[in-house]
Amino acid sequence: MPNTKARLPGGDGGTEPVVQRGRPTGDHAAKRAELLKAATSVIAQEGYANASLRKVARRAGCTTGAVTYYFANKEELVTALAESRFDTYDAMLEAVREQTDIKALFQRWLDLTTGDPEFWPVMSQLLAHARYEPALSAVIEQRYARYRAVHATILEAGQERGTVRDDIPADLLADQLAAMGDGWMMMFPFEPERFTPSRVRALVDAALTLIAPTPGS
Repeated sequence: MPNTKARLPGGDGGTEPVVQRGRPTGDHAAKRAELLKAATSVIAQEGYANASLRKVARRAGCTTGAVTYYFANKEELVTALAESRFDTYDAMLEAVREQTDIKALFQRWLDLTTGDPEFWPVMSQLLAHARYEPALSAVIEQRYARYRAVHATILEAGQERGTVRDDIPADLLADQLAAMGDGWMMMFPFEPERFTPSRVRALVDAALTLIAPTPGS
């Protein structure tokens, strides 16, 4: 909708134009994704504490008002950013769910870790600051719980097929594997040389060995 102009009384009895902001044009979902991408870059390069709606707007090439049309404040923006991160996790699970392909899941996780230099540095900052922001903390807790629950169902299916050890409950295995993956992601920005392609393959194989059925079971 185009901007319209209203007339308000001026101090001298005349009138002055007031610009009223209309609804931004274009694809709503695409614009939100663009702003989340800009927020990711700002947080990755300047840190969570230094990120602001103004800097996100500048990075996205728009006005701060355009940002606040989609996200009322910084808290709402970073919460949406965390949600988008977990959407990526959920997509990884769905991609391997039918075949219970645990190896493919590990490979996707590590590829995400090593292939996107901004993904985990930003996610780690969101996790750290969630301690002080209840709304963000609630979202992360809820989405992590959902991730582990789906992961556990995949492991349970593997146990039924005999491809995953069944002497440890699937929910515990899901917790352990998630913690392992988080640990890899946390260390990669500091020690990228440890995650060469050959070593990533070795890490995947070692993780599979840990959850493989025990001999004689």
